[in-house]
Amino acid sequence: MSSTGRKSATPAHHLPVAEPSDVRRAAIELIRQDGRAFAAAITLNALAAAAGLVGPWLLGRIINTVRAGGGVSAVDRYALVILGCALAQLLLARYARLIGHRFGERTSARIRERLVGRALALPASTVERAGTGDLTTRGTTDVTAVGTSLRDAGPDVFIAAVQALFILGAVFILDPLLGVCGLLGLLGIRVVTRWYLRHAHTDYLAEGEANSVVAEVLSSTASAARTVEAFGLQERRVAASEAAIEECLRTRNRTLFLRSVLFPSVEIGYVVPVVAVLLVGYALAGDGVVSLGTVVACALYLRQLAQPLDTILQWVEQLQSSGASFARIEGLAGADADAGAEADADADTSRARPPAGPAPDSDLIEVTGVRFAYDGGRDVLRGVDLSIRPGERLAVVGRSGAGKSTLGRLLAGIDRPRTGSVTVGGAPIAALDPAELRRQVVLVTQEHHVFIDSVRDNLLIAAPTATDERIRAALHAVGADWVDDLPHGLDTELGSGVLGVPTGGSGTGSGGTSGEIAVDGARSQQLALARVVLADPHTVILDEATALLDPSTARHAERALAAVLEGRTVIAIAHRLHTARDADRVAVMDDGLLTELGTHEALVSEGGAYAELWHSWHGDTPTTPSGPTGPSGL
Repeated sequence: MSSTGRKSATPAHHLPVAEPSDVRRAAIELIRQDGRAFAAAITLNALAAAAGLVGPWLLGRIINTVRAGGGVSAVDRYALVILGCALAQLLLARYARLIGHRFGERTSARIRERLVGRALALPASTVERAGTGDLTTRGTTDVTAVGTSLRDAGPDVFIAAVQALFILGAVFILDPLLGVCGLLGLLGIRVVTRWYLRHAHTDYLAEGEANSVVAEVLSSTASAARTVEAFGLQERRVAASEAAIEECLRTRNRTLFLRSVLFPSVEIGYVVPVVAVLLVGYALAGDGVVSLGTVVACALYLRQLAQPLDTILQWVEQLQSSGASFARIEGLAGADADAGAEADADADTSRARPPAGPAPDSDLIEVTGVRFAYDGGRDVLRGVDLSIRPGERLAVVGRSGAGKSTLGRLLAGIDRPRTGSVTVGGAPIAALDPAELRRQVVLVTQEHHVFIDSVRDNLLIAAPTATDERIRAALHAVGADWVDDLPHGLDTELGSGVLGVPTGGSGTGSGGTSGEIAVDGARSQQLALARVVLADPHTVILDEATALLDPSTARHAERALAAVLEGRTVIAIAHRLHTARDADRVAVMDDGLLTELGTHEALVSEGGAYAELWHSWHGDTPTTPSGPTGPSGL
């Protein structure tokens, strides 16, 4: 893609994080959607906790019975009841855990679906500002963390919390004074846990953001490896990677420090209430205030309390981490609004999407007084005026960095101008609802993606109701007749490799997994163009969309597209000048300005910049020192 002055460094803008109130509302909504399972898990866990309370209480009764001279038969009856309650607790807890895990998996699936929907609805400019690393981390690491909590940590912590409440309640029922002693002994755990929670949320958010930065730096370096090597940027990229990793390590060490304080303090805190109850109980039992059985039962309960508290504290790290992850996931809901607010605060409105405006009343596209800059830099477009008639084929040509691709992005509604307007049918393109925008305008660049799926499903994303006949017609229109030679035709599974489809389609490329065919860049681009044919938008913007095709295939694809899109507006950011020759008009860009506009024949006859480009393309005249040197200069 042509250079347009965009920043390639790690983005300074990140996708937003949801506020705690928004996270709570989202969590309540998820619970409401599967309320029956949640209620069943609560009930069963409560019953299991109640069954677990019987053992220590009956053990205290056994001690009192023995002290009172009771027989073996009474002890045996108590023992059988304890055994029955333990078995009931096991069964109830097991079934409760099963229901809890199912609830967690269903809720995790809903979170994933909502994340994908929100991510696909984000404006491309918002994603570009944040960088793909942040979005990727939210869709992988953060979703996995939330899923783990819902499946494992959530049920475990809930069960433990119910057990802890029931145990404390039992101690107070047996003897309120001993209950107060036990509760006071737990104050140390409460103090250190509050200290941990006060710092954990912020520190885990910082760790998640640092992970996103690492992912962004590494992915951008890997994807631009050839550029890095060509310009000798290895040391700079290594330094950037090391800085990001060091920051990630610093945030990780901070969360490790929090845990290193929490867990040892808690282990000591478990012993304090038991010791307090035994000491106070010994004194009270000596005075005859309480029975020995009551003291033993209370001590056993408090000792038993260590198990659920330990479970809660063992999972508290996961819960804090997943809570921060859930906040990052829910933050996508406000990504567009936050992007606009941030842009206004920075006085850089080039990327913000205003509220949806009125629907277009015609197909006329008009560009009036447009100036545009990326992230507050110098203007890439400097006062462009252009009117594109419905059904017109317009070619936009110029040297690299002239502003061709930037103009294409504004025409596609991805960005909006700093000043001036870009409208279709009188409505600002960037203000259109995303669904309406896609029905009006589609931008196709040389960047493309083949999903690991069948040929048919790779194309149905553009037109879900398309028939096989329509799919084959679209493939034929862009010269993708090689699909007919694949082992299973439209049902052939495609991979994401770059080794190319074997001749005749009889082999399996090594770029995909077992049973998949790997397609090369040219054929991937043909599939992308076939999607455009199927989508059948009002306006198609081709930003060097055939740059990876060989000249004969590219020319065939361009002619086929012109025939298929007859009567529709086609704007081609031209890399090869034969595309401009076939257009109705040619717009020449130079340093952010529209310098020439007219038909191919008229511009060639005028002897201006376009004529120089045309003759240089054909090698008819020597190239001036300041002009282009051939196709690469376009």
